[in-house]
Parts: sequence; structure tokens; C-alpha cells
Amino acid sequence: NGAGKSTAMRMICGIMPPGSGRVEVSGISVAEHPREAKEKLGYLPENAPLYAGMNVLAFLRYCGKMHGLSGEKLRSAVNESVEKCRLDSVLHEELEALSKGFKRRVCLAQAIMHHPENLVLDEPTDGLDPDQKREIRSLIREIGKNAAVIVSTHILEEIDAVCDNVLAIRNGRKVFYGTTHEFRALDPEDGALELVFDRLPENFLNSFSGVRLLAQETVAEGTLVRIMPENENRVDL
Repeated sequence: NGAGKSTAMRMICGIMPPGSGRVEVSGISVAEHPREAKEKLGYLPENAPLYAGMNVLAFLRYCGKMHGLSGEKLRSAVNESVEKCRLDSVLHEELEALSKGFKRRVCLAQAIMHHPENLVLDEPTDGLDPDQKREIRSLIREIGKNAAVIVSTHILEEIDAVCDNVLAIRNGRKVFYGTTHEFRALDPEDGALELVFDRLPENFLNSFSGVRLLAQETVAEGTLVRIMPENENRVDL
């Protein structure tokens, strides 16, 4: 958190100017030719806005028109994005009444409906339950067959699920670039176990010897605990 992921995403998409250097999307300068560059992009912000008072269908039609689509091309794009993101059941529901998972799907649908060559996804599964995360990750992998996809995340599980390559940054500077396998090889916590509890049992870690706590945090599903053995010997949990 706070490494500069969302800032980098906004610079790629032309929302923020870089302090130095240049950004090119499909060989097009974002600063010099912003309209042409953005036509090659689909963008899912971390906290994507949804307009109150609109239903899902109206919102997607509006977004399609913003991409310059009309007539049959607009209808086809809306139908395709609805099918890919499984939005049929909520098509006529108000946006503000949707669950967080469906809101995320709607935002992803608007990002892919114009078939961009490049898709930028900022924390795409943040706050979703495990089933919703699996669905979104499966969709990202499918989209990645025909487009370049950039995903920002601080969760290693997400990297394993959807990424081929990893660019790690700290304080806005690159500290690693390579394949997912190469990145995993650097992880001193590889082999750690993550558990999620509705309610964390009292004195949970005291029940086991030779186990150390790496992280404990509150997540949407409850309390996430990340643990690993103190040494190379396996600990039976």
C-alpha cells in the first residue's frame, strides 16, 4: 500500500501527467495524442464511480456512446459485455442497489466493451468475496488472451491467479521486473499458509508449536491470518 500503483495507473491512462519521462500506449504518446491513446485503453479505477439514478443497461449504453459507438455496434458491444460479465440478472436494476461484486462487474463491463488493445485494472478484486474473486480472475484471464492486461495489486494470490509477469515498485520506483515464477523465487515467505476465519479462535497460534505469525488483517470475509513454520520442518495443522 502507498507504493504508487494507482498513481502509475492514472499516468498510463492520461489522468495524471508524469513528473518526468513519457507514457506510450500501443506506441502512441499519451501526452501528445491523448484521444488516440485512450481509444486503445480500457480502465477500471480502484474506486470506480457509478452514476446514481441509472440502471445497469442505461449506464453501459452511456459508456458505449462515450466510446463513439452507436446503432448496431452499440447494441452488440453492450450485449457482449453483459454476457462476459454475467450481468443479465441485474440489467434493469439501479446501480446503487447492486452488491459490491456486481458493481465491480459493471465497471469491468464498461472497461472492455469497446474491445481495447490494453486493459488497465486497479485492484480489480478488492473487497470481493472468494467466489466473486474467482469469477473476476477467470474473466481477466479470458480477456488476456486477446489484450494486454495490467493489474495492480498488493496481494500475491492475485499475481499467481492472473499474471505472467510482475513489476514491483516501492515509493514509486521499480525494484523488480520478471516472470511470476522469478518473483515467487524471491519470496522469503513462500510456503506460507493463509487462513480466513469468520471469528478468529482465541489463542489460535498458541495451539501450535513452531509456527510464526506473518500477518493478521481484517478482510471482507472476516480475519485473514498468514502463518508459516519457524524452520524448514513441516508443521501439521
